[in-house]
Amino acid sequence: MADSTESESRKLLGRLREAMASDDAGQARLDKITHLIADSMGTEVCSVYLFRDDETLELCATQGLNIESVHQTRMRIGEGLVGRVARFGKVVNTPDAPNAKGFRYMPETGEERYSSFLGVPVQRLGEMLGVLVVQSKEAREFSSDAVYALEVVAMVIAEMTELGAFVGEGAALSPLHQQAVLIHGTSAQEGAAEGNVWLHEPRVIVTNPIADDPQRELERLHDAVEELRVGVDKMLEVSRNGDKEQLQVLEAYRMFANSKGWMRRMEEDIARGLSAEAAVEKEQSQARARMSQVQDAYLRERLSDLDDLSNRLLRILTGQGADTGAELPENPILIARNIGPGDLLEYGRGLRGIVLEEGSVGSHAAIVARALAIPLVVNAKRITTEALNGDHIMVDGDQGVVHLRPDETVVGAFRDKIAMHTQAQERYASIRNKPAVTTDGQRINMMMNAGLMADLPSLDGSGAEGVGLFRTELQFLVRNQMPKRSELKALYQRVLDAAHGKPVVFRTLDIGSDKVLPYMKPTDEPNPALGWRAIRVGLDKPGVMRMQLQALLRAAEGRPLSVMFPFVAQFEEYRAAKAEVEKTIERERILGHVLPSDLEVGAMLETPSLAYAPQKFFDEVAFISIGGNDLKQFFFAADRENERVRRRYDTLNVSFLSFIERIVERCAISGTPLSFCGEDAGRPVEAVCLAAMGIRTLSMRPASIGPVKSLLLRVDLGELRKIIADARHRGDQAVRPAVMEYLRGL
Repeated sequence: MADSTESESRKLLGRLREAMASDDAGQARLDKITHLIADSMGTEVCSVYLFRDDETLELCATQGLNIESVHQTRMRIGEGLVGRVARFGKVVNTPDAPNAKGFRYMPETGEERYSSFLGVPVQRLGEMLGVLVVQSKEAREFSSDAVYALEVVAMVIAEMTELGAFVGEGAALSPLHQQAVLIHGTSAQEGAAEGNVWLHEPRVIVTNPIADDPQRELERLHDAVEELRVGVDKMLEVSRNGDKEQLQVLEAYRMFANSKGWMRRMEEDIARGLSAEAAVEKEQSQARARMSQVQDAYLRERLSDLDDLSNRLLRILTGQGADTGAELPENPILIARNIGPGDLLEYGRGLRGIVLEEGSVGSHAAIVARALAIPLVVNAKRITTEALNGDHIMVDGDQGVVHLRPDETVVGAFRDKIAMHTQAQERYASIRNKPAVTTDGQRINMMMNAGLMADLPSLDGSGAEGVGLFRTELQFLVRNQMPKRSELKALYQRVLDAAHGKPVVFRTLDIGSDKVLPYMKPTDEPNPALGWRAIRVGLDKPGVMRMQLQALLRAAEGRPLSVMFPFVAQFEEYRAAKAEVEKTIERERILGHVLPSDLEVGAMLETPSLAYAPQKFFDEVAFISIGGNDLKQFFFAADRENERVRRRYDTLNVSFLSFIERIVERCAISGTPLSFCGEDAGRPVEAVCLAAMGIRTLSMRPASIGPVKSLLLRVDLGELRKIIADARHRGDQAVRPAVMEYLRGL
């Protein structure tokens, strides 16, 4: 059948449906399907290859090749013509397969007798499941109609594979969503958690890929698309006076919802025998496949819009809304492709862990997860397609690893890890109220980081002596419009009330880079981490800065207040920001508002340049907090969002510690209080080394205070400093080996 007509395509799908509805076992059903396809398409060969693991395809059924090769012939992804289809997700259509680029001769199959080759990917929503192949002795290139027909059939096979229609013996025919899966991602928030999967957006399951009545399916599609269009128009009307970015997204939705090309392709799929749901999902799969190949950020966003619109359309067609009626399981671990800070805060501390298919260590979700102290793994590929609601799952936020449906060996080892962590926390409780004084008498101040009111109870529970960093941007990130001054004042007032007199350092709005406000027009910057962010935004938009400063001054209600500006790169930026503070104070005085009893204005040292600022800067600034996360990425020129380089450089590198020592010395000359804030402050080994270099205040997440204090109580900073000096004298690149040897001897 070189030129498949629409009626012949429907006939083939009808025969496939009969085969799939039979009581045959999975292997027998798959064998019958390959025979039907070969017969309908007039080819001598039809073969189905499915993945047995992430890298290996296995011949699972064939009509025309040697039957003994079934489940024996395997190939790596990218190997041979079949492997090329799997690797790139694209059709291979050639009249001369033996001489085609990448052809692999497999004598056990006898395929060298066949000249023509047509291979199409078997994929569902961008997930590659296998390859469907037809071959013939006659040298011919298959027509576009034949290619189209085989793609439609491949899509049906993908759906049926998902529904378990081909379960049989062997890894390639093992049931989906039942096997143990290990997924490597990126650690965005440390900690370990065990629980049950809760999908943020439950997957839509298409149970009827083949249609009985094409005309009825067309009517269903048209009705659903009309409902979709009306819904988008209503959202647009409601958001007409909202922010521009949201309007742009909705305009893109409307453009796609009214796209004639999108509609025509789905209508053609239905004409060839697919149900309305299957036609939508076929288009969605192809959009996701294109999305994975596109580098341009704008095009990826538009394809993502189309993907989201397809999900909405599928929910209308199937009636499978986001609210499925399922109840949040016990110990829920949230699974999502990505999630905004507002949605995440709605779940709150009830979550045991979070796993995202996308995301980054600096994303809004990561910021909220850190504030809530919930283990978070990002870049966990395929997690949304592998996981089902209620699945047993274990999240290792320390290593960035996810165990889905783990076997008993993994469960035992993981629970031992959690138990050890729990026992350690119980030990740390005994030193909660004990000052962190090293064996050589050095007192280290232990502060905590916070960003939500919900963090403040940890002040007492963790033994923190105050809040060394209160992130104020979360209240801006979780809203669709700028918060009011009165709302911010009320929040800051509650924070100071909850601190019960302990010091709180408020960091002014730190946005830009990876923290873009939903209502702020995004800037097209090639490297946003080095772009328009933090204090640069505040100085360019002084109205926002003044509004936040007014809220902070009023919240103090006559109490002491500490404010620091983020990402200060040079003295003049600090001076300009300090001038705004003084202007705001004067205005508050004129208005008759109560002023803080004492006001300290500090700066975060996150760029190497500030370490070399004029001495007058160090004389004028009230205090300095080293922002370790940003400082380290700029010092080593290693983007902390880039897994290839971010772990390449060690905090205990001699050069970095020498640089920290230089900052300590400059602050000592002027008597400027200095602290270190960042992930490394909460890592015991790194923390004691920073203390050895002269840092006397460390600010970290509450859960890290116990482990860090426990080690500080056992070390002699004088001895540790000598070990660091000796390593530097020897020319060692990093002091970690020498320090670890010393610590093991304690």
